[in-house]
Amino acid sequence: MTDNLRIRRGTTGDADTIIGLIDEAADWLRGKDTDQWAKPWPNRASRDRRVRRGLGHGHTWIAEAAGQSIATVTSLPHGNQKLWTPEEDRAPAVYLSRLIVKRSAAGLGVGAAMIDWAAEQAVRDWNAQWVRIDVWTTNVALHNYYEKRGFRLCRIAACHAEDYPSAALFQKPTSEIDLAAAQSFEVDPGTERELVGAANG
Repeated sequence: MTDNLRIRRGTTGDADTIIGLIDEAADWLRGKDTDQWAKPWPNRASRDRRVRRGLGHGHTWIAEAAGQSIATVTSLPHGNQKLWTPEEDRAPAVYLSRLIVKRSAAGLGVGAAMIDWAAEQAVRDWNAQWVRIDVWTTNVALHNYYEKRGFRLCRIAACHAEDYPSAALFQKPTSEIDLAAAQSFEVDPGTERELVGAANG
Protein backbone atom coordinates (compact mmCIF):
# COMPACT_ATOMS: atom_id res chain seq x y z
CA MET A 1 0.00 0.00 0.00
CA THR A 2 1.23 3.50 -0.82
CA ASP A 3 2.02 5.58 2.27
CA ASN A 4 0.39 8.93 3.04
CA LEU A 5 -2.82 8.38 1.14
CA ARG A 6 -5.45 11.08 1.35
CA ILE A 7 -9.08 10.85 0.27
CA ARG A 8 -11.39 13.72 -0.49
CA ARG A 9 -14.79 14.38 -1.98
CA GLY A 10 -14.56 15.27 -5.66
CA THR A 11 -16.00 18.49 -7.08
CA THR A 12 -17.13 19.45 -10.55
CA GLY A 13 -13.65 20.91 -11.06
CA ASP A 14 -12.30 17.33 -10.97
CA ALA A 15 -14.18 16.20 -14.07
CA ASP A 16 -11.12 16.26 -16.32
CA THR A 17 -9.15 14.28 -13.72
CA ILE A 18 -11.80 11.54 -13.52
CA ILE A 19 -12.21 11.40 -17.29
CA GLY A 20 -8.42 11.19 -17.62
CA LEU A 21 -8.35 8.18 -15.26
CA ILE A 22 -11.11 6.52 -17.31
CA ASP A 23 -9.31 7.14 -20.59
CA GLU A 24 -6.03 5.79 -19.19
CA ALA A 25 -7.81 2.65 -17.98
CA ALA A 26 -9.56 2.27 -21.36
CA ASP A 27 -6.22 2.43 -23.16
CA TRP A 28 -4.83 -0.29 -20.88
CA LEU A 29 -7.91 -2.50 -21.31
CA ARG A 30 -7.48 -2.51 -25.08
CA GLY A 31 -4.55 -4.86 -24.59
CA LYS A 32 -6.66 -7.26 -22.52
CA ASP A 33 -9.23 -9.85 -23.50
CA THR A 34 -12.25 -7.61 -22.95
CA ASP A 35 -14.34 -5.04 -24.78
CA GLN A 36 -14.80 -2.97 -21.61
CA TRP A 37 -14.59 0.75 -22.35
CA ALA A 38 -13.52 0.04 -25.94
CA LYS A 39 -15.67 3.09 -26.57
CA PRO A 40 -17.50 5.36 -24.12
CA TRP A 41 -20.96 3.99 -23.32
CA PRO A 42 -23.31 4.84 -24.91
CA ASN A 43 -21.24 7.75 -26.19
CA ARG A 44 -18.63 10.15 -24.83
CA ALA A 45 -21.06 12.99 -24.10
CA SER A 46 -23.37 10.76 -22.04
CA ARG A 47 -20.46 9.21 -20.16
CA ASP A 48 -19.01 12.60 -19.31
CA ARG A 49 -22.42 13.80 -18.08
CA ARG A 50 -22.58 10.83 -15.70
CA VAL A 51 -19.13 11.70 -14.37
CA ARG A 52 -20.10 15.33 -13.81
CA ARG A 53 -23.40 14.33 -12.23
CA GLY A 54 -21.63 12.11 -9.71
CA LEU A 55 -19.25 14.93 -8.87
CA GLY A 56 -21.99 17.54 -8.68
CA HIS A 57 -24.04 15.43 -6.28
CA GLY A 58 -21.04 14.80 -4.02
CA HIS A 59 -20.95 11.03 -4.60
CA THR A 60 -17.47 10.76 -6.11
CA TRP A 61 -14.29 10.35 -4.05
CA ILE A 62 -10.68 10.82 -5.08
CA ALA A 63 -7.62 9.24 -3.46
CA GLU A 64 -4.36 11.17 -3.64
CA ALA A 65 -0.72 10.39 -2.97
CA ALA A 66 1.89 13.15 -2.87
CA GLY A 67 -0.72 15.57 -4.17
CA GLN A 68 -1.50 13.45 -7.24
CA SER A 69 -4.87 11.84 -7.94
CA ILE A 70 -4.34 8.08 -8.12
CA ALA A 71 -7.80 6.54 -7.77
CA THR A 72 -11.50 7.27 -7.66
CA VAL A 73 -14.78 5.63 -6.73
CA THR A 74 -18.41 6.75 -6.80
CA SER A 75 -20.75 5.53 -4.06
CA LEU A 76 -24.53 5.73 -3.81
CA PRO A 77 -27.15 4.57 -1.29
CA HIS A 78 -29.40 3.16 -4.01
CA GLY A 79 -28.75 0.98 -7.05
CA ASN A 80 -29.60 1.21 -10.72
CA GLN A 81 -33.26 0.21 -11.03
CA LYS A 82 -32.50 -1.56 -14.31
CA LEU A 83 -30.27 -3.97 -12.42
CA TRP A 84 -31.27 -4.36 -8.78
CA THR A 85 -34.74 -5.44 -7.70
CA PRO A 86 -36.93 -3.28 -5.41
CA GLU A 87 -36.54 -5.95 -2.72
CA GLU A 88 -32.74 -5.77 -2.98
CA ASP A 89 -32.80 -2.00 -2.93
CA ARG A 90 -34.80 -1.99 0.30
CA ALA A 91 -31.90 -3.60 2.14
CA PRO A 92 -29.46 -0.88 3.25
CA ALA A 93 -26.47 -1.06 0.90
CA VAL A 94 -23.78 1.01 -0.75
CA TYR A 95 -23.55 0.80 -4.53
CA LEU A 96 -20.13 1.46 -6.05
CA SER A 97 -19.22 2.46 -9.58
CA ARG A 98 -16.30 3.90 -11.54
CA LEU A 99 -13.69 2.32 -9.29
CA ILE A 100 -10.50 3.22 -11.14
CA VAL A 101 -6.85 3.16 -10.09
CA LYS A 102 -4.13 4.97 -12.00
CA ARG A 103 -1.80 2.50 -13.67
CA SER A 104 1.21 3.80 -11.73
CA ALA A 105 -0.58 2.80 -8.49
CA ALA A 106 -1.96 -0.53 -9.74
CA GLY A 107 -1.22 -3.63 -7.69
CA LEU A 108 -0.76 -1.75 -4.42
CA GLY A 109 -4.18 -2.52 -2.96
CA VAL A 110 -5.51 1.03 -3.35
CA GLY A 111 -8.69 -0.04 -5.15
CA ALA A 112 -9.55 -2.71 -2.58
CA ALA A 113 -8.92 -0.23 0.24
CA MET A 114 -11.23 2.32 -1.40
CA ILE A 115 -13.99 -0.29 -1.51
CA ASP A 116 -13.52 -0.92 2.21
CA TRP A 117 -13.38 2.81 2.97
CA ALA A 118 -16.60 3.55 1.06
CA ALA A 119 -18.32 0.60 2.71
CA GLU A 120 -17.23 1.72 6.18
CA GLN A 121 -18.62 5.22 5.53
CA ALA A 122 -21.92 3.72 4.39
CA VAL A 123 -22.15 1.54 7.50
CA ARG A 124 -21.71 4.62 9.63
CA ASP A 125 -23.99 6.90 7.60
CA TRP A 126 -26.93 4.62 6.77
CA ASN A 127 -26.13 1.27 8.37
CA ALA A 128 -25.37 -0.39 5.04
CA GLN A 129 -25.50 -4.17 5.22
CA TRP A 130 -24.14 -4.81 1.73
CA VAL A 131 -21.52 -3.38 -0.60
CA ARG A 132 -22.61 -3.89 -4.20
CA ILE A 133 -21.14 -3.26 -7.61
CA ASP A 134 -22.21 -3.91 -11.18
CA VAL A 135 -19.30 -5.16 -13.27
CA TRP A 136 -18.76 -5.17 -17.03
CA THR A 137 -20.62 -8.28 -18.15
CA THR A 138 -17.91 -9.74 -20.39
CA ASN A 139 -14.84 -8.85 -18.30
CA VAL A 140 -14.21 -12.23 -16.67
CA ALA A 141 -10.85 -11.12 -15.24
CA LEU A 142 -12.62 -8.32 -13.37
CA HIS A 143 -15.23 -10.76 -12.10
CA ASN A 144 -12.36 -12.83 -10.69
CA TYR A 145 -10.85 -9.72 -9.08
CA TYR A 146 -14.01 -9.12 -7.06
CA GLU A 147 -14.52 -12.77 -6.21
CA LYS A 148 -10.98 -12.92 -4.78
CA ARG A 149 -11.95 -10.01 -2.55
CA GLY A 150 -14.95 -11.76 -1.08
CA PHE A 151 -17.68 -10.64 -3.45
CA ARG A 152 -20.27 -13.16 -4.64
CA LEU A 153 -21.91 -13.06 -8.02
CA CYS A 154 -25.64 -12.53 -7.52
CA ARG A 155 -26.57 -12.92 -11.19
CA ILE A 156 -26.22 -11.42 -14.63
CA ALA A 157 -29.04 -8.89 -14.91
CA ALA A 158 -31.47 -9.47 -17.75
CA CYS A 159 -30.66 -6.52 -19.96
CA HIS A 160 -29.15 -6.19 -23.41
CA ALA A 161 -25.51 -5.07 -23.66
CA GLU A 162 -26.52 -2.05 -25.70
CA ASP A 163 -28.91 -1.05 -22.91
CA TYR A 164 -26.38 -1.51 -20.12
CA PRO A 165 -23.05 -3.33 -20.52
CA SER A 166 -22.24 -3.72 -16.79
CA ALA A 167 -24.80 -6.31 -15.78
CA ALA A 168 -22.73 -8.72 -13.66
CA LEU A 169 -23.99 -8.00 -10.14
CA PHE A 170 -21.67 -8.65 -7.20
CA GLN A 171 -22.13 -8.09 -3.48
CA LYS A 172 -20.63 -8.92 -0.11
CA PRO A 173 -21.73 -8.18 3.46
CA THR A 174 -20.25 -5.06 4.98
CA SER A 175 -19.47 -7.23 8.02
CA GLU A 176 -16.66 -8.71 5.91
CA ILE A 177 -14.88 -5.50 4.94
CA ASP A 178 -11.26 -5.01 5.99
CA LEU A 179 -11.42 -2.23 8.58
CA ALA A 180 -7.64 -1.86 8.68
CA ALA A 181 -7.55 -1.27 4.92
CA ALA A 182 -10.46 1.16 5.20
CA GLN A 183 -8.37 3.25 7.58
CA SER A 184 -5.46 3.51 5.13
CA PHE A 185 -6.63 6.97 4.09
CA GLU A 186 -6.23 10.30 5.78
CA VAL A 187 -9.46 12.16 5.13
CA ASP A 188 -9.04 15.65 3.71
CA PRO A 189 -9.79 18.14 6.54
CA GLY A 190 -12.61 19.82 4.63
CA THR A 191 -14.20 16.49 3.80
CA GLU A 192 -13.73 15.28 7.37
CA ARG A 193 -15.72 18.24 8.67
CA GLU A 194 -18.51 17.34 6.23
CA LEU A 195 -18.48 13.70 7.31
CA VAL A 196 -18.51 14.53 11.02
CA GLY A 197 -21.34 16.98 10.44
CA ALA A 198 -23.35 14.36 8.57
CA ALA A 199 -22.76 11.78 11.30
CA ASN A 200 -23.84 14.22 13.99
CA GLY A 201 -26.83 15.45 12.01
